[in-house]
Amino acid sequence: MAAAAGELVSAGRKPDTPLTVTVAGTTTRQRTWTATLGTIAQTLKQAKVLPSPDGGRPVIAVVGERSAAARRDQLSWFESKPLFGWKVLVPRTKEQAASLSDQLRSYGAVPHEVPTIAVEPPRTPQQMERAVKGLVTGRYEWIAFTSVNAVKAVREKFEEYGLDARAFAGIKVAAVGEQTAKALVAFGVKPDLVPSGEQSAAGLLEDWPPYDPVFDPIDRVFLPRADIATETLVAGLIELGWEVDDVTAYRTVRASPPPAETREAIKGGGFDAVLFTSSSTVRNLVGIAGKPHNVTVIACIGPATAKTAEEHGLRVDVMAPEPSVHKLAEALADFGMKRRAAALEAGDPVTRPSERRPGARRRRSTT
Repeated sequence: MAAAAGELVSAGRKPDTPLTVTVAGTTTRQRTWTATLGTIAQTLKQAKVLPSPDGGRPVIAVVGERSAAARRDQLSWFESKPLFGWKVLVPRTKEQAASLSDQLRSYGAVPHEVPTIAVEPPRTPQQMERAVKGLVTGRYEWIAFTSVNAVKAVREKFEEYGLDARAFAGIKVAAVGEQTAKALVAFGVKPDLVPSGEQSAAGLLEDWPPYDPVFDPIDRVFLPRADIATETLVAGLIELGWEVDDVTAYRTVRASPPPAETREAIKGGGFDAVLFTSSSTVRNLVGIAGKPHNVTVIACIGPATAKTAEEHGLRVDVMAPEPSVHKLAEALADFGMKRRAAALEAGDPVTRPSERRPGARRRRSTT
């Protein structure tokens, strides 16, 4: 690059001609510097930009007024994304991680999906089979879905029996969480009740109507859930006067450990952030891969998940303003944007968390 700049000066271009150089463009290693033909060599030397013998780090140079500092933001828009180049660990099942990973990419991040939970059928399917048949024969007034996996389990059982969404006719449907509601809509079912506040069992109980023998011809609720689900919802529904069929629709088991390279990256600070979307993702990730390094930004979907993370010795930096995976991604992007702005204001280079010195301490964030 220095030689090329020198040749341009020798050919008649002025040494103070503006110049913008981009290295490894369109990749997460992209970096851009603004200088002049006369100063670019020193600029790249100070930035410790070394030539790539195999051509693996191509350099693009824009010479002239169009590369001036005034146009720097237009030329480096990609690098200005809030999570540019961040390697973000997404410990969810592959199906659940897809939309979250897409959102992270829109912020400039590189998501790395590591399944921590495997979903399997119940050990004894008879209870689920009886409940689905009862759904068709009018045994229930309500069915409540608390997860996407519950929707998937019921849908698979429907397909096994040759049923479709019409089997929900006359039954009220409740859903916890936006993703659960979307899964139902994709099945052809629009939920009658989604919590207006907190997307949790407690939030659902806040809006759930008490049983009324005058208006409710049937007093029973079908609750397809995981084998490890808590008793909060069941106890709350019983208190409201409902009979509950609490049915194990699926089992959650710990997934197999990720490759050794991924485990080392988790423990060694190779990831910039990790998104925890439930307490089980915290427990299972630590169990199968180890505890994330102290430079890794820890983001949690809500207070319960944050508490579990802290119980495992992790410091929580980011918490979603409401229990939504998309709000969690937004909160992490906001954290990254504030971090970037603080570095620029202080005149420091913008770095990723994983680029900090090993062993460096990081302060707890109030985000």
